[in-house]
Amino acid sequence: MTPNDLVVTRWGCRFLGRHFPCAIGRGGIRARKREGDGVTPSGAHGLVGLLYRPERIARHALPDWALPVGPRDLWSDDPAHEDYNLMVRAPYRHSHEALRRADPLYDLVLITDYNWPRAERGAGSAIFIHLWCGPRVPTAGCVAFRRDHLLWIVNRIDYGTRLIVRG
Repeated sequence: MTPNDLVVTRWGCRFLGRHFPCAIGRGGIRARKREGDGVTPSGAHGLVGLLYRPERIARHALPDWALPVGPRDLWSDDPAHEDYNLMVRAPYRHSHEALRRADPLYDLVLITDYNWPRAERGAGSAIFIHLWCGPRVPTAGCVAFRRDHLLWIVNRIDYGTRLIVRG
């Protein structure tokens, strides 16, 4: 573990010597995760991508490697399909989650390598780091932050930064 790692517990997140409030899954933190259980999986997870809503967050406010989300961008959460736990495009008739939402939760999303890119069927789809609904409002298993905090974080992570979740 290094100071460049995002270290998350049920009490919040530590990163670069600062403490940030965050939200975790409604199922708490556990070593084993299953699709739909609401658990935030413990362990060390790499950061593999950054997505943003271009009409809601200015491009110049983000690192160069951020990618815009379009209206057809989805995330497959269908354990029976070969695209399980991968970004897909509409039209897509299998179970999925829209990455472009009416609410602000996915205006800014860090993608972790939890169960990715070769997903184990049923072990849980993506664990994102995204915007929260409010303090202590649980997620479906992701880690969520206040907008200004997540913007600060994404502009300071580097190639070796990991999400460390401790139960």
